[in-house]
Amino acid sequence: MKKVIRKHSAPNRHWVGDGFPVHGMFGYNGADVAERSPFLMLDYAAPAYFEPSPNHRRGVGQHPHRGFETVTIVYEGEVEHRDSTGNGGVIGKGDVQWMTAGGGILHEEFHSTNYSQRGGDFEMVQLWVNLPKSAKMVAPGYQGITDADIPAKTVEGGHTIRVIAGRYDDATGPATTFSPMNVFDVRMVPGHMHLPQPEGWTTLVLVLDGSAKVNGEVVKAKEMLTLSTGGTDVRIDTDGNPKLLLMAGEPIDEPVVGYGPFVMNSQAEIAEAIRDFNAGKFGRMPQ
Repeated sequence: MKKVIRKHSAPNRHWVGDGFPVHGMFGYNGADVAERSPFLMLDYAAPAYFEPSPNHRRGVGQHPHRGFETVTIVYEGEVEHRDSTGNGGVIGKGDVQWMTAGGGILHEEFHSTNYSQRGGDFEMVQLWVNLPKSAKMVAPGYQGITDADIPAKTVEGGHTIRVIAGRYDDATGPATTFSPMNVFDVRMVPGHMHLPQPEGWTTLVLVLDGSAKVNGEVVKAKEMLTLSTGGTDVRIDTDGNPKLLLMAGEPIDEPVVGYGPFVMNSQAEIAEAIRDFNAGKFGRMPQ
């Protein structure tokens, strides 16, 4: 069984732009960053209500990234994305955007036009996934994954697992990744389930709603566990209907050096990223 090595409680919310009030569950700085590899950062926009805003789309404007991938999972509301490769689209309820920044990309994220006009509930997660050194400078890419693309397995008495990336039983997630990982959207009914993860893999379990006991540790809404790389079993027990996000992956045993929207392996590479961005080498946003 994988042991619980750390429990994280959500800090106070902060705003990303004017559209995303998020709890920063973890980041790429600190002594414990290696415990979460290959995962770099997670922002959780817990449920919030936005009034209609027909004359203003809330969000965050053009900004750069290099050296990792962003994974946006929308539970409620709609997010519209555009980037300097010409890709983009609306990510709605149940959809996922998996964007590879690679060698450099510019993008923007706003509430969609339709959602801005009508308002309503909003909830999302944005996860940053590290790229190995061999892939940090790959060409930028974009995977727009709809709810219908994501296989859902009903298991062990009625629990549901949506496989976004990786594999569970005979279900394979649609996301293409640069290192081995599983990303599961889990919905439970009263009872228990086992979600074993490979020996040597990092495993994180975030509870979004409700509460559960994970390998003996009680975890409530907006709390997250980091489990040991040793062991394989992940047992989850509940007497309610919690919503969880499980992230597991093979650690990338390389230095992590980050500065704002850039995550590389050395300070020299960070300096190069800044120079390249200032020189316009990340492309231009489409008009």
